Amino acid sequence: MDKLFVLAKIKLLSNKSLILHINDFKDMTDLNIAYIQTDLRWEDKAANLENFSNLLDKVQPGTDLILLPETFTTAFPVDPRQFAELLDGETMNWLRSKAKEKNAVVCGTLLLEIDHTYYNSLVWMRPDGSYELYHKRHPFSIGGENNLVKKGENQLTVELKGWRIRPMVCYDVRFPVWARNRYENGQYEYDLAFYLANFPDSRMIVWNGLLVARAIENQSYIIGVNRIGDDPNGLHYSGESQVVNARGEVISKIEPYQEGVAHCTLNAEKLTHFREKFPLGPDWDTYTVQ
Repeated sequence: MDKLFVLAKIKLLSNKSLILHINDFKDMTDLNIAYIQTDLRWEDKAANLENFSNLLDKVQPGTDLILLPETFTTAFPVDPRQFAELLDGETMNWLRSKAKEKNAVVCGTLLLEIDHTYYNSLVWMRPDGSYELYHKRHPFSIGGENNLVKKGENQLTVELKGWRIRPMVCYDVRFPVWARNRYENGQYEYDLAFYLANFPDSRMIVWNGLLVARAIENQSYIIGVNRIGDDPNGLHYSGESQVVNARGEVISKIEPYQEGVAHCTLNAEKLTHFREKFPLGPDWDTYTVQ
């Protein structure tokens, strides 16, 4: 950081704000995101992997994070007894190869069998082949998903280019306590949260409204990645994948019902400046999740 810039901030900011500003800019640099909206072939892993391989060819060099929809190899929901994979299975190896090829973190969800238990698991796959898992906390009980997979117990926060990132899945967007950001010792628990989804078009007013709400109440960027097309259950999907900034403004969006690979750069300076200008974090309530 430029020394003159730091000195100027010393004159303008309180000590508390200064510490937050320096910490964020020391670690955070702009984050280049690509997110993919497409149709999903029902129960056809081979066709879906081929389609996503072709779409990944459109991802621009220099992208840091690539986001795919929920259950991107099978659509949703399907029987995990037939479609769940192991941690050394085909889709995990495909994610590993694509992350290395694109030199980016690649994220999607799939059905995994771990210790004889089924989960709808979000995979955070790094270019070096290491990964983290987030098991969907809120299986869609209205549609019976809770009878197919076990709910996750733990939140996941990962780091990329100094950003603290909270991955979540579809129905999780309806539960604000699970998504709630925290502020402690001048630090926000996360700077970006995202939801990978199969969210039908009949509930788009919910999708659009809650993504904006999650951004405003948590003072973070929020990304929602959804599918398009139809499924055998008679559901239709319009996508409306989007990026929302901490002000609640949609800064990037793929048109409804359109396949696309969208790119968006998340600006670290704008996020930190907004948090300094309107510091909600110190006034947030403390809480525990059970």
